[in-house]
Amino acid sequence: MKTSGMDIQQSSDKLPPGFGIWIELFWIFFKTNLFTSSGPASVGFLYRDVVDHLMTEAEFVEAVGFSNFLPGSEALKLAMFIGFDAGGYPGTVAALLGAILPPTASMLVVMLVLQKFQNASWMQGFIHGTVPAVAMLISVAAWKMFRGSDGFQKRTLLIAALSLIAFILGAPTPLVLLGGGLLGILWFR
Repeated sequence: MKTSGMDIQQSSDKLPPGFGIWIELFWIFFKTNLFTSSGPASVGFLYRDVVDHLMTEAEFVEAVGFSNFLPGSEALKLAMFIGFDAGGYPGTVAALLGAILPPTASMLVVMLVLQKFQNASWMQGFIHGTVPAVAMLISVAAWKMFRGSDGFQKRTLLIAALSLIAFILGAPTPLVLLGGGLLGILWFR
């Protein structure tokens, strides 16, 4: 049976409002969590797919800040924040499903592979090779966010330096973020 363009248009009109954004949110978080192994590494991928499309850079920076401040998985917190911002409660569910499915499936596969090849030397080399790649992804995302925060003002550099010192001295990440936020309130009114 042949369908005309009109039939396709009518069937898409029957979809719930917002369905397209829900599918898009699912896909963004599915592919991001399929190709990244941690919350911080996913920030670079998400930046490319989300900023200037689903939210502004300032909103994205806010989402990353809150996801780092609150306890739990950064990837899931970003999925909830961005999903809700772009698609309400259904968008949150779509983004969370996209974020949860890849790591769950990959963990099952990784467990099977590790059991089979845990003593192979190539496995150790592979693991050591991924560390600098993840560090570079995090560095690129941090550079883009830092560069976008009103340029290189002295106050911005001072907050970055104080945050680094606090982190080196062993301050918990949420306290470092809280301190940076409080300094931002004081200095950037």
